Amino acid sequence: MNQGTAHLLDLFDGPDDTPTSFNVAPTSDVRVVREHHGERTLVPVRWGMVAPRAPKFGGGKPVINARIESVASNGLFKGPFTSHRCIVPANGYYEWQQREDGKQPYYIVDPQRPIAMAGVIRAWSDPTSDSDDPDRWRLSMAIITRDAHVAPGEVHDRMPACLTPDVYDQWLGDGLSNDELLQLLDFSSLEVASQLTNHEVSRQVNSVKNDDPQLIQPLA
Repeated sequence: MNQGTAHLLDLFDGPDDTPTSFNVAPTSDVRVVREHHGERTLVPVRWGMVAPRAPKFGGGKPVINARIESVASNGLFKGPFTSHRCIVPANGYYEWQQREDGKQPYYIVDPQRPIAMAGVIRAWSDPTSDSDDPDRWRLSMAIITRDAHVAPGEVHDRMPACLTPDVYDQWLGDGLSNDELLQLLDFSSLEVASQLTNHEVSRQVNSVKNDDPQLIQPLA
């Protein structure tokens, strides 16, 4: 994922000094936009959902994706989908194809605008902290995915389910039922998928130690 900051201004009315990252990896903190107690906020959350009864924050294989086919019914995601949805803004994201000589990364973008991925958030409470400690709560999230065969020139079999600007407010608000949210996300992500383009990029992307603008440039 390539996460920047400037395009957040359309979603969040407030300052943001988040540096651009060109190689965001699972378990990293990413900035997301959510609506909480009637206020739209920009918050850092861990990419990789942590179950509320997990003994520690993290550990094990991170749950980085939630399938659109089951996000409203799966035990880990059902509650967050109903009441704790978010938008994960990105300038683009990476997918990989396995080849005989290794994994080849592609950079995927919408030429018209930044990408707004749909996500769900869970809160985790540190069992070792006092109940009145406000810092005992930490947030984690998963990105909702869908079948990628709807996208032209698909690279992978799954892709993020993304939102068009006209449905941001409905997605973050509380006015729709789960069925209506799923329908909104299905139609919106189909529209975004039809606009996506991709190009091969350097295999330096395969190491999270590399993080610079050259990573998203097309191979010569």
